[in-house]
Amino acid sequence: MRFRIAHRTRYAYAAPVTFGEHRLMLRPRDSHEIRLLDARLTTDPAAELRWVYDTFGNSVAYARFAAPADHLDIESMLTVEHFGLSGPALPVEDRAARLPFSYTPEERADLGRLLDRHTSDAGRIAAWAYEIVARTNQADTMAVLDGMMARVRRELRYQARDAEGVQSPVETLNAGSGSCRDFAYLMMEAARSVGIAARFVSGYLYDPALDRGPGQTIGGGSTHAWLQVFLPGAGWISFDPTNGHVEGQSRIPVAIAREPWQTSPISGSFSGQLPAAPTLTVNVSVTTLPEAPQAAPQPDPRKAARGATA
Repeated sequence: MRFRIAHRTRYAYAAPVTFGEHRLMLRPRDSHEIRLLDARLTTDPAAELRWVYDTFGNSVAYARFAAPADHLDIESMLTVEHFGLSGPALPVEDRAARLPFSYTPEERADLGRLLDRHTSDAGRIAAWAYEIVARTNQADTMAVLDGMMARVRRELRYQARDAEGVQSPVETLNAGSGSCRDFAYLMMEAARSVGIAARFVSGYLYDPALDRGPGQTIGGGSTHAWLQVFLPGAGWISFDPTNGHVEGQSRIPVAIAREPWQTSPISGSFSGQLPAAPTLTVNVSVTTLPEAPQAAPQPDPRKAARGATA
């Protein structure tokens, strides 16, 4: 599938301000799953962009602005080709098919802190997770992970939040609601509680229904957050607890990291005296493009030459 992604962000200020350096994570990485066909990143006022890879291999642009302004517009236009799995064909190794299982010493060394829990209320999240393990036949690993997704959808209410940041997993349980990033963080910490390495993913979500009318997928046609877990044999597997999906072709990952705050699409600072708080407007669209036309096969000129000679 080929997608066109438009991500426009506008900050409006009541008076001109001076901008500090901004960190932009808006460009997907090329992989066997994602092919980046075109990427354009523009800002108004103009900025000098410096591209780097962070410690997780994400593509990051650092923007430096020369002049003050009463607004900041950031526009990312992407064309990508997606080769994701249409369904979960995941050959988990026998040693990891049931919980608990152990990673090899080499795997543990490479996974590092992706196995560590990072919440101060780890005990409550572990209890939440092990209730699912106890109810799952033979503690089947994939069934436990599916059970975590099902419990999020059954017991928690989705609520979009414009506020920055992510709720702690316990805050999400106490509130009984959360956004996609809150649900992903909860399940990520729950997976770590039962010994499964997990990492946070932010990106874009395509909803095929949007091509015909109102969307049917929560967060479709917009930025989205989910998680990945590492299972020997299958590698990194995507789980979307907001929609109850495993793998699939509708998610376009942009940033992958140990913690949610490390995947923020736009972060930066400004300075100046303002009579009122700045306003933020974000517009995101994810649409499909027709398949690329296949070039007609060209005759081999060598064969044509041999034929003319004969």
